[in-house]
Amino acid sequence: MDTIQNPDYFKGRGAQVNTPNKFAAQRYVAEHTEGLDEEFLENSNTQLIDEHPKKIISTNDSPDLPMGYSLNPYQGCEHGCIYCYARNAHEYWGYSAGLDFERKIIVKRNAAELLERQFNTKGYRPKVIMLSGNTDCYQPIERKLGITRAILQVMLAYRHPVSIISKNNLILRDMDILAKMASLGLAQVAISINSLNEELRQKMEPRTVTATGRLRVIQKLSDANIPVMVMCAPIIPGLNSEEVPDVIKAAASHGARGAGYTIVRLNGAIGELFTDWVHKAYPDRADKVLNSIAACHGGKLNDSRWGVRMRGEGKEAESIRQLFKISVRRYLNQRMLPELRLDLFAPKKGKQLDLF
Repeated sequence: MDTIQNPDYFKGRGAQVNTPNKFAAQRYVAEHTEGLDEEFLENSNTQLIDEHPKKIISTNDSPDLPMGYSLNPYQGCEHGCIYCYARNAHEYWGYSAGLDFERKIIVKRNAAELLERQFNTKGYRPKVIMLSGNTDCYQPIERKLGITRAILQVMLAYRHPVSIISKNNLILRDMDILAKMASLGLAQVAISINSLNEELRQKMEPRTVTATGRLRVIQKLSDANIPVMVMCAPIIPGLNSEEVPDVIKAAASHGARGAGYTIVRLNGAIGELFTDWVHKAYPDRADKVLNSIAACHGGKLNDSRWGVRMRGEGKEAESIRQLFKISVRRYLNQRMLPELRLDLFAPKKGKQLDLF
């Protein structure tokens, strides 16, 4: 793989540009490489922006996603994964899906309080809540703010099931809560690993934990009897698709009970961001990668078709599907995650617990 030679490449960031916000009537452009433009273009520090929502649980009606509810304590993510589908949502807040997504993090500090309030709402019916359906609930700022931990405390107190997806080893901080929940059939975890290649990870997911570190997370969760699976997501033809068997084998050897995958799709601004990135990071294979992605989505980089968008179609997508299927059969040997319980939910009938 080529080493990045471009002096303008922002190491430690996934996106290399701030794409225009489609909702904005006006936008900044770089006319000069000096003066005022420097502040706009520089790889600046992360900023936290407080939001004060009135409710915290989001509902999901997509047939492609198994969870009916999701909860996102943060919008935007310092991990900086170049392919992240959540980037587009940042435009609704008036920011760019590019560098802004990685350095302007919207924080919901009252998430746990709102969650408890919704649990006590008349007529609330429990469904498995996914943490997080959008951005990682264990991204770096969680170490300081502890919003996700407070959310889990509420869920344990109310006996509410949760499914967590993350790629950060900070989740191990909350093993005490997760182990208690798992013993009641209320918790399961998915750890995302899409490559064992450290050079690729550093470019594609610049502020995430190494694959080796994530495998340790799987092992420690498994040792604590917390059901854990690996998410090989997203698979990017020509970059990490050949690693599927190795990732599943490694995860299985560390205690994973299942596996899932998605094929990358580059909707909205992500298409421009990824195209810019892959030409800078892997100029020798950029066109091949982009053509292979398009081959999985009817000749386009983007794909919004329910039932197809997550897995793709065509020969390339079918080859990936078969490789995944064979690898699961070989290495996971019919292991599976237990079904989470909904029957233990115990609302407090308006009496809120002193958890905070």
